[in-house]
Amino acid sequence: MALTTRQVSTLKDGNHSDGDGLYLRVRNQGRARSWVFRWKQAGKVRELGLGSVDLRPLKEARELVLSLRKAIRDGHDPATILHPVEERRIPTFQELAQDTIEALRPGWRNAKHCDQWANTLRDYAYPVIGKLLPANITVDHILAILSPIWSTKTETATRLRQRIETVLDRAAVLGYRDRDRVNPASWKSNLEHLLPKAKKVAKRQHFAAVPYDDLPALMSKLREKRTAGALALRLIALTACRSGEIRGLQWSEIDLQAKTLTIPAERTKTGKPHTIPLSCEAVKILETAAALWGTDGIVFRGQRRGRQLWDVSVSKELHQHAPDATVHGLRSSFRDWAADRTHHSREVIEQCLSHAIGNVEGAYRRTDLLQKRRAVMDDWARFLGQKGKVIKLPAKR
Repeated sequence: MALTTRQVSTLKDGNHSDGDGLYLRVRNQGRARSWVFRWKQAGKVRELGLGSVDLRPLKEARELVLSLRKAIRDGHDPATILHPVEERRIPTFQELAQDTIEALRPGWRNAKHCDQWANTLRDYAYPVIGKLLPANITVDHILAILSPIWSTKTETATRLRQRIETVLDRAAVLGYRDRDRVNPASWKSNLEHLLPKAKKVAKRQHFAAVPYDDLPALMSKLREKRTAGALALRLIALTACRSGEIRGLQWSEIDLQAKTLTIPAERTKTGKPHTIPLSCEAVKILETAAALWGTDGIVFRGQRRGRQLWDVSVSKELHQHAPDATVHGLRSSFRDWAADRTHHSREVIEQCLSHAIGNVEGAYRRTDLLQKRRAVMDDWARFLGQKGKVIKLPAKR
């Protein structure tokens, strides 16, 4: 039975039906009177409050219920009729990219990676698509960004493409792009038909290395110095480590008694800890550093408040004797020497360089070959300890 206007104001406590799912709810001995809409969804009864009878008369409540029932018929949630969802502001590509960087930052190992993301997007992507909504970005926009640098800065361009693809994938997940549409920055079945493969156009450049036969003379010159740069460069050469691993070396990572140093996972390129056997000369370098700067904190301290040594400090020491070489090239020098002058196995040599091992071999490798690597590094130290030919220092450029 439909309710009357008089009943709305006089009925006692309880739920009183008006039909079509509309109920009058009376509470607190008649002092609280409100409307409730009830309907079934997936076999369960749901309920939606429609407000006080003082604010919504009977006629208005009935009209509202009709619109709610129509919404249910059309497959919509009736709550959105009563409380419309405010339209979300869709961010521009630049805004979404900045949010993406912040979201991914905790998973990156160093600040340099974050800077590379921000800088490449700023320099190449934002001028073209920075102010566009993600849904409006097309393949033509991506080509306008990548084509000018695809052949000249291929590595930068490929990484930039991947970063744009990641931002647009995130836009789709958040509902700012249609998830069924092809990501315009994707490579497979998309840009691969419009751009040449990166490896076909990229000019492979290796780090310039000092020929290993010249290294004994270089090490002899470096032994005459007690600067942080010279000591660090010698240890880099003796351990075949990456420059940043030695410049950031902490005393807590060194075990002089066991003659090892261990680079923790967060400071290695592979993301795994790497233990390096130390030769007698490497131990002496560390003992010299301890006498100069103590054994607390960082080993090789820069001139600015004892902070980590800058890479330029190490490069400067190398360039005094080999102007065109790079510090990273010392790893190549070690690799060439080990292949040309020794009978050590390839797997041991690669482990010395902390190169990642993939596929099945990496899955089954359970040892770090420390003892075999110690033999390699001792041979390397003996080679570097030889008397080499005199190096003529180049004239100042």
